[in-house]
Amino acid sequence: MSYSTPAHFAACPSLKRRSKQISSNVVVCSLRQQDLKPAAVPAKLSSRQSLRLGVPSKGRMAEDTMQLLKDCQLGLVKPNPRQYIATIAQMPQLEVWFQRATDVVRKLMYGDIDIGIVGYDMFQEICGGDPDLIVLHESLNFGHCHLGLGVPMTGRFADINTLDDLKAMPEWTETNPLRVVTGYHQLARRFFAKHGFQHVVLLTADGALEAAPLMGSADIILDLISTGITLRENNLKQLEGAEVLRSQGVLVASRRALLERPGMMEVVHELLERLEAHLKADDYYSVVANMRGSSAEEVASLIMSRGHLGGLQGPTISPVYTHGPSENGASGVVAQHGFYAVTICVPKKLLYQSVKELRQVGGSGVLVQPMTYIFDEEPLRWRRLLDTLEAAPQ
Repeated sequence: MSYSTPAHFAACPSLKRRSKQISSNVVVCSLRQQDLKPAAVPAKLSSRQSLRLGVPSKGRMAEDTMQLLKDCQLGLVKPNPRQYIATIAQMPQLEVWFQRATDVVRKLMYGDIDIGIVGYDMFQEICGGDPDLIVLHESLNFGHCHLGLGVPMTGRFADINTLDDLKAMPEWTETNPLRVVTGYHQLARRFFAKHGFQHVVLLTADGALEAAPLMGSADIILDLISTGITLRENNLKQLEGAEVLRSQGVLVASRRALLERPGMMEVVHELLERLEAHLKADDYYSVVANMRGSSAEEVASLIMSRGHLGGLQGPTISPVYTHGPSENGASGVVAQHGFYAVTICVPKKLLYQSVKELRQVGGSGVLVQPMTYIFDEEPLRWRRLLDTLEAAPQ
């Protein structure tokens, strides 16, 4: 752990010089090299011809990113597993670079990559409100978690269950501030300032934050929480009202790259098309059933009288054809009178209720199939991006 201490009672002059005042009473000190002042963002984009996508190189985020791209028929081609660069056969103009999650955001800022997939938590922590960085897709549906506070279950925190309880504790003074260990200093700084905490010091650690309160090196932690199991196993609990931010995988981009790099908007348009079509389809099943009725209109009326059977824009109804004698007596394929096939899209969470409603209106032979893509006329997020960039449609 890299220990931090408030400037107003730092015993070591070198530590005191490295202390950085965040607000009147919130102090962050760190000895980590990456916490020093970052290099200036270049005024112009580099002259490289390639278009670059940055993705996480390790961990669950990397695995989920690769799976999502594969599900969108954008599988990565990486001949050498030791290399940090890959290609996508369907998008040969795009290079894919494997980076640490923090570096995906930093290299977006510096212009080394043009778009990236990263957790929203890391994006907000690193970019610091940089107006050049924008979120293209805020809900890639993996990496779900939230950034929150974990406090001990016992001792002086036994009856502390809310953020207001924590703030009201009389222990926190100028000479005895609340010690918070976290890897998210920028988000923590804004959170505690927003909620009016007067005496807080932020400490730095690169892992195993849950052990810090038990060791006595911190009072509480601020970290990512998914299920809360790790907190409980380390005798910690979440505080009500102490959720800093909700996070999942997001697609982000450099505004300058979108506007200035030839071909970048076309790449983003295709990515958004594929992502939105797949992610939307992932929530639905395609359901087919046979129904009897005097006409297609009667069948449609029966279907749409039920709350869960309307589909995306209404049911698709078509005659059922069988082998049999035609009107002139010859054998052939004919429509079976009064028998129709109905196709609807049903939300996965409403599948069983929808099947019951189909049966209630005379449906039989119900088939259920997963859906891979649902392409709209134009991706919603593409239209939103054009509005953001104040650009004409491509």
